[in-house]
Amino acid sequence: MENNQTSSAEDQRLLFIKMVLSNWQTQNQRLTALFAKLSDDELAQETAPGRNSGIYLLGHMTAVHDAMLPLLGFGDRLFPELEETFIRNPDRSGLPAPATATLRQYWTDVSTALDQHTNTLPADDWFTRHSAVSEEDFLKEPHRNKLNIMINRTNHLSTHLGQLIYLVKKEEK
Repeated sequence: MENNQTSSAEDQRLLFIKMVLSNWQTQNQRLTALFAKLSDDELAQETAPGRNSGIYLLGHMTAVHDAMLPLLGFGDRLFPELEETFIRNPDRSGLPAPATATLRQYWTDVSTALDQHTNTLPADDWFTRHSAVSEEDFLKEPHRNKLNIMINRTNHLSTHLGQLIYLVKKEEK
């Protein structure tokens, strides 16, 4: 009977991982599709008066996802130069930024790298600590694991996806 319970617990762990990663992939695919749909001119617009532009959010999301690579133990950032402009500072800070076409390519590169790693990470590794938590703190707070990062970043992604939707032009009737 113990084997059935162990198998059931393991099945539940795998199901939970699959649910989290499936949601991540769905939201990431939606954002990627939206970035592809929006023209450079549409991305240059603010999502609402006085709010972030689409270009800023493209750079921000790319920088945040790029920072996930070392956070999850997948290697170094691909574009660390984006952090200053798109994470540490607000839109319209006056800091230099790559061209929109370059940011689009960076988004693709970062998304591809994350997909490759998340699709091959062994199940048990999702419950290990991420690089921003010390071993001591992780012993006290084991929920501060890699899978929790995916949940957090999926929520973050969804928030900005909701903002970017406002850039889609309404079709004329």
